Amino acid sequence: MQPPPAAAGVQTTPPQHGGRAPPTRKLWQRLALVLLPLLALVTALELWMTRHDALEAANAAYDRSLLGALKAIDAGISTASGGLSAELPYSMLEFFELTASGSVYFRVASSDALVELGNADLPLPPDPLAPGVPRFYDANYFGESLRLVAYQRPMPSTASATEAVPGVLVQVGESTQSRQDFTQRFVRRAALRDGLILALMVLGAAGTLALALRPLARLAQEVQDRSPEDLNPIAPQDLPADILPLVSAVNQHMARSQALIAQQRQFLDDASHQLRTHLTTLQMQIDYARREPDPAQVQDALAAIGGEIARATRSTQQLLALGRSDTAALDCTPVDLAALLRSVALELLPQARAKQIDFGIHPPSPSRNMALADAHLMREALTNLAANAIAYTPAGGTVTLAAAGDDLGWSLSVEDDGPGLSEEERATLGQRFRRGAQAKAPGSGLGLAIARSIAQRHRGTLRLHAREHGPGLRVLVWWPTPSPNGP
Repeated sequence: MQPPPAAAGVQTTPPQHGGRAPPTRKLWQRLALVLLPLLALVTALELWMTRHDALEAANAAYDRSLLGALKAIDAGISTASGGLSAELPYSMLEFFELTASGSVYFRVASSDALVELGNADLPLPPDPLAPGVPRFYDANYFGESLRLVAYQRPMPSTASATEAVPGVLVQVGESTQSRQDFTQRFVRRAALRDGLILALMVLGAAGTLALALRPLARLAQEVQDRSPEDLNPIAPQDLPADILPLVSAVNQHMARSQALIAQQRQFLDDASHQLRTHLTTLQMQIDYARREPDPAQVQDALAAIGGEIARATRSTQQLLALGRSDTAALDCTPVDLAALLRSVALELLPQARAKQIDFGIHPPSPSRNMALADAHLMREALTNLAANAIAYTPAGGTVTLAAAGDDLGWSLSVEDDGPGLSEEERATLGQRFRRGAQAKAPGSGLGLAIARSIAQRHRGTLRLHAREHGPGLRVLVWWPTPSPNGP
């Protein structure tokens, strides 16, 4: 079974938060999501570079100490006695061990293994040594990481200048623990410094962001404090240049809203005046009919009442059409102009025949027959123009409906051979409740106003021209082809 329908007038419960779209992040939150990771990345990169530089600086400083100890040992090696003698600088090695904050190792050995001093099993360099060139390298010694320097010294023979005794290998090494401790302390201090700088940067960015967004907050508060009737433009003073386009767009929107409200108020004033006139006339005619004893006069009064009701009905219909043309949303679809002409002509044909008016249409060429417009509003505009032409054209006259199109736009026109209008009247007609000086047919002056409003809604114009040959008037509604980049 299906559930019973909801009772009329009962509103269903709106969806809870689970059915709503997630709220959009605020501007400062978006900036924070971009700036904070970027600042953290820059800080991490700077810290990595600091560690790399600190390691290079520590290696350079400790390597100079190793090289100094090596040269001191090398300076104590002599062959003046005809053999190989080495005087080790123990005091310097002890001092070097203290400054290195770790174990210090050395080795002096001849290549024929006849002389071996110090730590005999120190690791050798991975590559052969070039004579007279110190070589730095890293190695493990009984599970301890060492930094070593090796030096191959050739020893010339005293017996012959062409012979040489075996060379001497000198090695000095130290534990890398002191280097690692130095690097860690340096990097730790750098991390604390960079963390403090990052915190200061975040606070500074937050303060700067708060100052930068203060005009927006002030602008929002100013708009919020306004009364609903206040549609005056927002003053652009003391606002950043980036916000001015937004303020300008808001001002333009408020100006359009203000113009629309003024137009609606004018419409209500005009409509109330027009309807009040009809109601007053009806009341006077009813009062006259009540006082009149002659049945024939009563019948005349009733006929007048019927005519006034018809005029009031048409005025009301025109007012409603004018209201729709001002406020209804456009539904632009392809419109068959030839079919539109035929439909309006068939609707008004009885009125034209009653006045023996030659009523015809002139359809556009097939290639220009389809237009883009709101079909309902365009039919309303053409109907009002054609009804006006039939009303003001003398009996036996001619009224022609036509349509045309080109690359720039389309047009609907109504041409008659009636009395026509002067140039001054053509310039002012189209305003609401304004009629020509020679107008004798009943009406309220809203037909042209409706057509003008519909044309303007389509970004077009209403044009009034005198006939090229003879008296009469040609009224044309023209609207442009929609732009591919806009409405």
